[in-house]
Amino acid sequence: MPRPSFDDEQTASFRSERALGEVLLSSDLLEALPDAIVAVNREGTIVQINSQTQALFGYTRDELIGQKVEVLVPESYRRQHHQHRENFTEKPKTRRMGAELDLHGRRRNGTEFPVEISLSPISTDKGMFVLSAIRDISDRKRIAEELRRANEELHRRTTEQLGEYRTRLASIIDSSEDAIIGKDLDGTITSWNKGAERIYGYTPEEVVGKNISLLAPSDRPDEIPEILRKIARGESTEHYESVRVAKDGRQLHVSISVSPLRAANGDIVGASAIARDITAQKKTEGQLHQSRKMEAIGRLAGGVAHDFNNILGIISACAEFLRDRIDPIAGPVQYVENIRKATERGSSLTRQLLTFSRSSSIRPRILDLNERLKDVSKLLRPLMGDDVEILIVSKSPAAVIEADPGQLDQIVVNLAVNARDAMPRGGKFILETRTERFDQAFADQHQQMPPGKYILLAVSDTGSGMDEATVSRIFEPFFTTKETGKGTGLGLATVYGIVKQSSGHIMVYSEPGHGTTFKIYLPSADHKIGMDANPEVEAVSPKRLGTTIMLVEDDEIMRSLTKQLLEEHGYTVIDTDDGQSALQWLETHPDPVDLLLTDVVMRRMSGPELAERLSSSRPHLKVIYMSGYTGELIAEREVLSRGITLLEKPFSRTALLNTIHKTLG
Repeated sequence: MPRPSFDDEQTASFRSERALGEVLLSSDLLEALPDAIVAVNREGTIVQINSQTQALFGYTRDELIGQKVEVLVPESYRRQHHQHRENFTEKPKTRRMGAELDLHGRRRNGTEFPVEISLSPISTDKGMFVLSAIRDISDRKRIAEELRRANEELHRRTTEQLGEYRTRLASIIDSSEDAIIGKDLDGTITSWNKGAERIYGYTPEEVVGKNISLLAPSDRPDEIPEILRKIARGESTEHYESVRVAKDGRQLHVSISVSPLRAANGDIVGASAIARDITAQKKTEGQLHQSRKMEAIGRLAGGVAHDFNNILGIISACAEFLRDRIDPIAGPVQYVENIRKATERGSSLTRQLLTFSRSSSIRPRILDLNERLKDVSKLLRPLMGDDVEILIVSKSPAAVIEADPGQLDQIVVNLAVNARDAMPRGGKFILETRTERFDQAFADQHQQMPPGKYILLAVSDTGSGMDEATVSRIFEPFFTTKETGKGTGLGLATVYGIVKQSSGHIMVYSEPGHGTTFKIYLPSADHKIGMDANPEVEAVSPKRLGTTIMLVEDDEIMRSLTKQLLEEHGYTVIDTDDGQSALQWLETHPDPVDLLLTDVVMRRMSGPELAERLSSSRPHLKVIYMSGYTGELIAEREVLSRGITLLEKPFSRTALLNTIHKTLG
């Protein structure tokens, strides 16, 4: 039977689907999801869980894997659960089973609790699996029950007691982290809790009496009116995801449930909407999807390369036979030579694909990255041209790693070629090395990087930079921003493959007009040559209570994590997402602020511009800058003057706290 061709669209889709399934079942990125994740096979046997499952149910991973999934279900619900699982096996499709089905889980200690479950079929070479995302909804049901009881009390009590219970109900509603909004059937806002104020940025005085449509994005004008029409018919809308616009213009991803509000006689007089901000969750899901996509593309690319190599081998062998059988003086010889050269070019492309898919063989050895860069720089000078200055900055006396020297050279050369294209009028190309130590707290925030000692290779240019959409795709094979015929789109894909094959990690920081920095973290190999046997652990500075920090960071997740680290260490933190908002707050609040911790490149107003605007009104304000770019690149671009305090992202908890402590004195 002939082997299917990769040109067959169904075959490619099948391989990609299988590859995605394998990645999802084995990927550590399951740990990034907030819910308990349980994967079971067709027989209902547990094959994989994440740490959230252990925390929620009280079992260890070893106790659960191999058990029937019914061990997590109360006995009284097992028949119902078995029926749900059989129905899903017959018609597998992604579905969410909410509180209306009255689902329950059972912990190891025997206690039972209500759950909400999302089911997804995952196809792999070993068969079909079901991926269950389990969420404890005890708090949600408790609040719902409290609201129901409070409403019953309100109807039973006399008019004199009505105010007291309304106050109690308002207290319950205000205690929620979710936005709870009341509105008339025409969309006029009638109530607005503290959760809504925190999520959307409006105070009750700013929105009560206005139409709820002020939260709707311009591309969804009909969504809210349609929901209100459903509410008027007595229907509810539960757990749908949408987009809303905050006061500062940011678009938020929210999960919303809307229910009718009824008067004492039963007439529907309005609607109650509960919204949860899931923007951070969506971003994590996007990172997970991107990682899964890269893994799937890598596997597919590796399969294509292997098959194509076999075809090229046949073509090359036939060309050799023809060349031996044709008169070397005859005209057809040149055609045979053209076939041979084309085969060599095809073979070069497949080698790059195999590197991206991590299928190529490597020969790692212990080497000093500082010394290797000195040798590579000799190759770069003719490549970059006279109008590009090459700088090598070694901030550690030794940078010992275990890597394939040829592949390391290929990383630098490929990045240099891209930098050269981004600097048509010349500029600076900077290679920087230093040692970094990342603790467990850092590893918890960056799921792909285990704690330990790393050697950083930062490769920067002063070129045109890239926008966010381009950065999100630069490592994909065959993706290129160059003109047709001027690039294969495999250079950065090859870099990505080499870094991953060397157990390293790569991050990109770029803004249009501000250049680009690639940060490559490779595990330190000091221990393999007897160095760093007893590494010194830098102590964390003592807590400083009563110190106020203004945090300005436009990345929501980064801002939230940094604020949490600072508050856990005793600091009072005021956070904003751009320089203009920070300036407005500081100008309208005379409260003392001890330190400004700000990103460098932001929309509307940069960090240096913010610090300059504050220098006259708050001359004693200390300033620390944060940036994904290296200090050398920022200094070369004259974004900041030399001698300032700069924290380079990603930074560890220890580096953050100790830098602040030293700056404050």
